[in-house]
Amino acid sequence: MRILNIAFALAHVADDSNGGAEQVLGQLDRAATAAGHESVVVAAETSQVSGTLFGTPPQPRTIRKNYYEFRYAEHMAKIREALATGPFDLVHMHGYDFHEFIPTIDAPILVTLHLPLSWYPQWIYNIQRPGLFMNCVSASQRLMAPLSPLIVRTITNGVRMPEMDLAASNDRKYAVILGRICPEKGTHVGIQAAKKAGVPVLVAGSVAGFPEHLAYFKERVQPSLNGAAKFVGSIGYAEKTELLRKAKCLLVPTSAPETSSLVSMEALACGTPVIAFRSGALPEIIEHDKSGFLVDSEDEMSDAIGKAHEIDPSYCRRTAVERFSAERMTREYLEWYEHVVRGAKPALSQFGGTVGEATHHGTAEPHNGDRCSPGR
Repeated sequence: MRILNIAFALAHVADDSNGGAEQVLGQLDRAATAAGHESVVVAAETSQVSGTLFGTPPQPRTIRKNYYEFRYAEHMAKIREALATGPFDLVHMHGYDFHEFIPTIDAPILVTLHLPLSWYPQWIYNIQRPGLFMNCVSASQRLMAPLSPLIVRTITNGVRMPEMDLAASNDRKYAVILGRICPEKGTHVGIQAAKKAGVPVLVAGSVAGFPEHLAYFKERVQPSLNGAAKFVGSIGYAEKTELLRKAKCLLVPTSAPETSSLVSMEALACGTPVIAFRSGALPEIIEHDKSGFLVDSEDEMSDAIGKAHEIDPSYCRRTAVERFSAERMTREYLEWYEHVVRGAKPALSQFGGTVGEATHHGTAEPHNGDRCSPGR
């Protein structure tokens, strides 16, 4: 198969990406290429892919209002360049903004809905386009889905399983917070919980250039940093794995209705328990009292940190291998690709066009949405 993967506009696709959607896309690109398929990726020029990259300028350090017009123009131009290289068997779209770029070509299109379904423009669930399919990434996300014939499958996320010697990871002294730093991720709450527990905490991740994200870091996170709470910035895959391997626990103090949590899966793969708020799909990933603790407040998180040593690292690792491997996820996607390609082509024989012609009840839908939020 020849597969076109389209990322969130200008997003960085790699193992060290802070975006879960970009990490999943990277895993699929690598698996498709290894299986002998041709993978073409439209994403930021800094991306690291196994297939062919059509690179767009990466996101600027500060994102201003006129950035969005530039972003969509650049992204759309690269999609057109990719489409001009020849026919594709399938297009797989991953961005919150996918509806801005739907190509009306003679090929099926799969959209993975990585974010809470209420965060997307609600008209997308009624798009009139033969051969357009959507899939969810967790059972809790699917339960919140509107009635739509477009949502046809749930394929849960997965992560790489690093080689791990759990016996060498016994001296775990600090808590860790990993991921994007923004208001809904509650970084400051995790820091305060670790301080109350008397446990050092390391914070790793990046701050996107959205004004509210920059303000949150300056006003809520930076003032909490001191000798016991350190910010180590954005880190690569190897550094992240090493950080998790040596951590007492991972803290996930998010207030967002998480549809998945790759960092929780990565922690479990390192034998590290996860302490998380009872939000969205997190109860699907964390088994309370077995692979971590589900809590409802900062104080409960603090108390759970003190009990992290009670969790068996080997159970965490075994759970990750059995349920959250990238191999399982990519196998399910590749099987679904083949099913869609075999079954959808006859229905699309009369369908053709260009980029950006998504229809809602047969009419072009204007661009809309919260332009400061897609990076969530």
